[in-house]
Amino acid sequence: MVCGRFCEGKFSIITPSFNHAHFLRDCIESVRVQKESPWEPLVIDGGSTDGTLAILREYPHLQWISEPDHGMSEAINKGFRRAQGDWVMWLNTDDYLLPGALAKIAAFADRHPGSDVIYGRWQFVDAQKRLLSNHRSLPYYRLMNIHSYPAIASTACFYRKKPTVDAGFLVQEDLRYCMDVEDYARLGTAGKRFTHLPQTLAAFRQHGANLSLKHFGARDLTGQLELQKMFAEATAIRRTYGITLSSQQYFSGLFDALLFAGFGGAKGILRALYNLGKP
Repeated sequence: MVCGRFCEGKFSIITPSFNHAHFLRDCIESVRVQKESPWEPLVIDGGSTDGTLAILREYPHLQWISEPDHGMSEAINKGFRRAQGDWVMWLNTDDYLLPGALAKIAAFADRHPGSDVIYGRWQFVDAQKRLLSNHRSLPYYRLMNIHSYPAIASTACFYRKKPTVDAGFLVQEDLRYCMDVEDYARLGTAGKRFTHLPQTLAAFRQHGANLSLKHFGARDLTGQLELQKMFAEATAIRRTYGITLSSQQYFSGLFDALLFAGFGGAKGILRALYNLGKP
């Protein structure tokens, strides 16, 4: 169901796109089959040349633009500024929602009216959508999210638009890899309320060319430089929002490793407490 501009409870699904035509249709269709909740699909394309535009033209219900941009973060913000829904999220072209995801979020939001951000679990799948693993996310703890692997994936995360995007919480456009982690850290630091929905909502596709994964294992200089840029973004987030015990980079790195290990142990305890290890 697609509804008009002022439909109460509407979701705005923003898809930043660039030369991922081979995955795009799955992404679009995964939103189109969400029948129980009203939604608004916005595809913000960066000037693709691989057949993406031909696919977009097949779907008259889509709102889309195609123009050069400076990367995914800018595309997400363009979508945020255009969104008219009460809830917003971004869904990358290589990811997709699972059936009934929006209905689950809508029902959960009704029961948790004070939530600013609601996020759920997700699956890892391969390029052919074969299941690799299920990720059982944990309740949000700000420092744990900053100093360890984040408990949230953007593909299963929804923002109540008024207290977040409308209040100026856009993603940082100078970040290329960790814009989501920084956004969660900034929202948490500002006191926004994160609520965990322990249900699987979406799939994250691992296909070897993911922006956050493709440089791991690189031995060439260009690949290593990109990998170090990603690590630098994560370090900058820790220095800005987390615990820093020394102004010396070497000692800060050691403290980061200790905090990473400590929060890793805390996650193990939380999984036992919340019984998230069971299907």
